[in-house]
Amino acid sequence: MTTSLAAVPRDRLATLLAGMAKTTILVVGDVMLDRYLMGDVERISPEAPVPVVTVADERVVPGGAANVAANLAALGAAPRLLGAIGDDVAGDALVEALDARGIDPSGLARVAGRPTTSKTRIVARGQQVVRIDLEVTTPLPDRTRSALLDAARAVVGGCGALLIEDYDKGVLDSAFAAALIASAREVGIPIVVDPKQRHFFDYAGVTVFKPNLRELESAFGTHFAAEDHDLEHARTRLGADHLLLTLGAEGMALVSDGKPLRRTPSIAREVFDVSGAGDTVTAWVGAAMAAGAEIAEAVWIANLAAAVEVGKSGTATVSPGELVDAWEEAAG
Repeated sequence: MTTSLAAVPRDRLATLLAGMAKTTILVVGDVMLDRYLMGDVERISPEAPVPVVTVADERVVPGGAANVAANLAALGAAPRLLGAIGDDVAGDALVEALDARGIDPSGLARVAGRPTTSKTRIVARGQQVVRIDLEVTTPLPDRTRSALLDAARAVVGGCGALLIEDYDKGVLDSAFAAALIASAREVGIPIVVDPKQRHFFDYAGVTVFKPNLRELESAFGTHFAAEDHDLEHARTRLGADHLLLTLGAEGMALVSDGKPLRRTPSIAREVFDVSGAGDTVTAWVGAAMAAGAEIAEAVWIANLAAAVEVGKSGTATVSPGELVDAWEEAAG
């Protein structure tokens, strides 16, 4: 059986938004720098059959776990961000971008000889022409990961939720993930993980496990139908209280122990760019649960926030005011 998630009432939404603005959230994972070079194309290169983009504007924004932190700051929460960057210009730019958003970058460990993970998108006339990734995905040095774990243990007791953002860029490993989860469970806060393939099955004990459908099917090596027992088997195998499956244009599916499969369709809005939408969902689910939301409420609110985010250009955030406007539009 499948049911639909009920919309969160306006007064309940206001209460949760007020609570979310008072939360402190621990974010641990792979941080990135998202760089946008925007311009126009008027000719083809004489050197090769490729467009020549004349850059007119440049924008840098936090990406990955840093984008989760930026989303938390935009909704009024206080993020505590832990990750690793290189001792390079991109790392400096990421620190500056976080500072500009009121996010303390002191939890980012500098690793000499390792570049800051960065994604450079070249955009012409509103269309992405190419993306250039600079990254190293080998594991962090043991001393760096130990320092990050010590930092997490030092602050987790004062946080309302733990968000783990795994992009397979080397920050997370099995032992680190298990130690983070144990620390959060010890203080009784919700844990939300956004996984990738390398450590997909290493997050047993989390509150919310949030892959997309393609990632889930790739990890299990099978196609998942919509029947409850198929996805319930996956949730049990992953060891999560809730499996939150993002389905793109079809919204999200929530699988919880002892509950029917619950679905929330995507909110009908113009989709401009899906970059960073998953980070928005992670941030809003975690902050809502930290503020006392039930899982169904948190998912419905996050789904609405994602609908706002994909209507923006590039990696972006969502404010409480924008969410309320979207609620009123959906209600209307």
